[in-house]
Amino acid sequence: MQSRTTASRTGRPRSAAADAAILAATRAGLVELGWSGLTLSDVAARAGVAKTTLYRRWSGKHELVVDAVAELFDELVLPDRGSLAADIEGVVLQFAAILSRPEAKCGLMGVVAESTRDDALRERVRTSIVERQKRLVLAGRARAQERGELPPEADPEESARTVDLIFDMAAGAVVHRTLVSGKPADEEWARGFTHILLLGLTTPLPNLTPPGEPAS
Repeated sequence: MQSRTTASRTGRPRSAAADAAILAATRAGLVELGWSGLTLSDVAARAGVAKTTLYRRWSGKHELVVDAVAELFDELVLPDRGSLAADIEGVVLQFAAILSRPEAKCGLMGVVAESTRDDALRERVRTSIVERQKRLVLAGRARAQERGELPPEADPEESARTVDLIFDMAAGAVVHRTLVSGKPADEEWARGFTHILLLGLTTPLPNLTPPGEPAS
């Protein structure tokens, strides 16, 4: 059972302060102990709560770490720097800064590795982190359309596909740069990446239907 699905549980209401303390303790434990060393007993002790309190909220370590990392990414904001390019660079630099933090790096790499064997965990990562952060793409694109930097998209399905592509390209590039290549996603890199990204954003998507197949 996921921590954010509590309607079926009865009894004492959840404490926001306890939740915050537990998530903060989880991140502190990741920094000091790493993924393999982190245990729910350690988190409970750091947070000053009973271990049963954790199990009332999270079914296990994996789900707890997802929520602890997701809270870090919720710190991302869309800056208004005057242009689409500058706005993208601002978000990319924020994202890279969060990924450089040991608790984010350790937690994200750990749950992604575990999710390759756990479909429910992969879905939790998708809904708690990926889908929540697509808000930045939606807001940034809407602002750019208001400025006249991007054309409007009347087709909702095409619009949703565009959002997915933008997020996948931006998030994938930053994660690969910082966590896989281990290189800095600094201002120079962010500027170059944004330039390449925008070359695609300002051009309509081609017809991706294979030859001989009807367009959907």
